[in-house]
Amino acid sequence: MNAIITGASKGIGKAIAEIFAKNEINLALCARGIEDLDKLRNSLVKDFPSINVEIFQVDVSDKMEVLAFAERVLKIFGKIDILVNNAGVFLPGEIIHEEDGHLEKQIETNLYSAYHLSRAILPSMIKEGAGHVINMCSIASEIAYPNGGSYSISKFALLGFSKVLREELKDKNIRVSSILPGATWSNSWAGVDLPESRLMQASDIAKVVYTAIDLSDSAVLEDITIRPQLGDL
Repeated sequence: MNAIITGASKGIGKAIAEIFAKNEINLALCARGIEDLDKLRNSLVKDFPSINVEIFQVDVSDKMEVLAFAERVLKIFGKIDILVNNAGVFLPGEIIHEEDGHLEKQIETNLYSAYHLSRAILPSMIKEGAGHVINMCSIASEIAYPNGGSYSISKFALLGFSKVLREELKDKNIRVSSILPGATWSNSWAGVDLPESRLMQASDIAKVVYTAIDLSDSAVLEDITIRPQLGDL
């Protein structure tokens, strides 16, 4: 099997790459920073030498870079079985006070990247008559929260996009799953005055993603919400 994971160099994307590699899935990984991707590839190839791991430096907020990435991946792998739209950016602020451009930046990264990459990859899945698209949404896709501003708008939109894809692709044997995690430990939480145990681990989210792809062909995990045991922050 072959999988694409965007935003794969850190956090949830990295954890998904690791669990996919452990289960012998070939990987096409992209992120903005090539150094972290290179370290991840070296680690995965060392631990799982039977798989193919290709890395790409891509700014997913740039449509032309996304389309070029899709073209290169399809050329290398021939077909893609799993597409994980994980890349995202969080810029805090209230709508009436946030900096000009926050909405555009987060829509381009959190929504348009998934839209353009899915449109580029899906024709090959439809031709194969199989595939799975996983969209990394958020608790913020369902609940607006203070200082969430345009981030929540972009994540509401991503969940809507995911639901539309589900309806359009159900009769084409292509599964679509929306993952809605709450607070998950990553570098962005470093320095916060909270115990790490208060947040979920990226590996928790990765396990759920793998469960979604491991179901029988007759089942699909449509939407799943995952929160810290003590609830939202």
